[in-house]
Amino acid sequence: MAKVRVRKETGKLYLDFMFAGHRCREQTALSDTPANRKKAEALLQRVQAKILLGELNYAEFFPGSGNIAKVQPAESILAVAGGSKPIDTPLFADFADLWFDENKIQWRGSHTKNVDSILNSSLKPIFKGKHVSEITKPDILKARNKMAKRPGRGPSRLMSAKSINNHMNILRMVMTEAADRYDFTNPYRNIKPLRLQRVHIEPFSLSEVETILRTVREDYRNYYLVRFYTGMRTGEIDGLKWEYVDFERREILVRETLIAGETEYTKTDGSQREIPMFGPVYDALKEQHAATGRLSKYVFCNREGNPLDHNNVTKRVWYPLLRALNLKQRRPYQTRHTAATLFLASGENPEWVARTLGHSTTEMLFKVYSRYVPNLTRQDGSAFERLIRGGVAKEVDENLECGVLV
Repeated sequence: MAKVRVRKETGKLYLDFMFAGHRCREQTALSDTPANRKKAEALLQRVQAKILLGELNYAEFFPGSGNIAKVQPAESILAVAGGSKPIDTPLFADFADLWFDENKIQWRGSHTKNVDSILNSSLKPIFKGKHVSEITKPDILKARNKMAKRPGRGPSRLMSAKSINNHMNILRMVMTEAADRYDFTNPYRNIKPLRLQRVHIEPFSLSEVETILRTVREDYRNYYLVRFYTGMRTGEIDGLKWEYVDFERREILVRETLIAGETEYTKTDGSQREIPMFGPVYDALKEQHAATGRLSKYVFCNREGNPLDHNNVTKRVWYPLLRALNLKQRRPYQTRHTAATLFLASGENPEWVARTLGHSTTEMLFKVYSRYVPNLTRQDGSAFERLIRGGVAKEVDENLECGVLV
């Protein structure tokens, strides 16, 4: 964990290590050369040896350092068998920062921002002033109970179980790593996540889809048609670029997703997929290309060529449309659920449906859409193609209402 680093502004080497629960950085006058790095590393090794022996006199090694006042009053924490030897463990906030810096390279940009927000707005304030080895299981459970009382955006107006689990998962990873590095018993053991309520989907019927597409504003018709007939996630369709629309092979290549106005890698590796352009989808994208193909790299964009603002479109177009049609208000994500149920109700093979939706297995498909899975299935999308071209809409709507096909 202790390292010799170089300060970008000056090109000088400095020591970065933990002592007495604090992260310490001590500047040297050495330039970044191989010979100087050896000198700095030798010094750091002596410092680390003194720390392990409990004999480090900080002022002796680093006279005049601004860290002296910070580290000398700090208490060492006993965490070894028999308590005969002191082991310093960092404050939770300091170790959380270190853990974050070490792991963020492997995360998507949106996940990095989310973890940073959870640490700084939630976990670090809760465990302020506590060393990682001081945190107990009751402390963790108390923290979770405190989160459950926070305001949220759900029906209960309190923080949802899913959000609480997300916060606690970050805490679990930080504490697991800390316990492993400093050899103390992880207090997070045997703490199970909160139970989540089963997701209830509210798909539209095919006749409702057709009514929506006939009624929606002309400049958004292609957008919603593609949503309803491909099952793409909001970020996937909002971030779709023309380079990933293959008219020759009649495929949409899902390679990126739009989050907070920026495109990045999809949600998972399994989300990387090719979606067939059924007849109406092909026609809609051809029409859209004539409208925006030269304006923007994004398939669906505003007048400036920027990707659509999902929240703005939902408030200005989607919800007013549902109210005008006297349809129950549902989030735009229900277009994805609608596509899934229509795929299944038309007789497509569940494995094909799972691949098209970006699921790595059919487990989620059967868990969420089990009552829409028919007994006999096809495998190539031809059933859905026939469905949206007409001829079986009434039959499928009746089957969707029953929830079963035979």
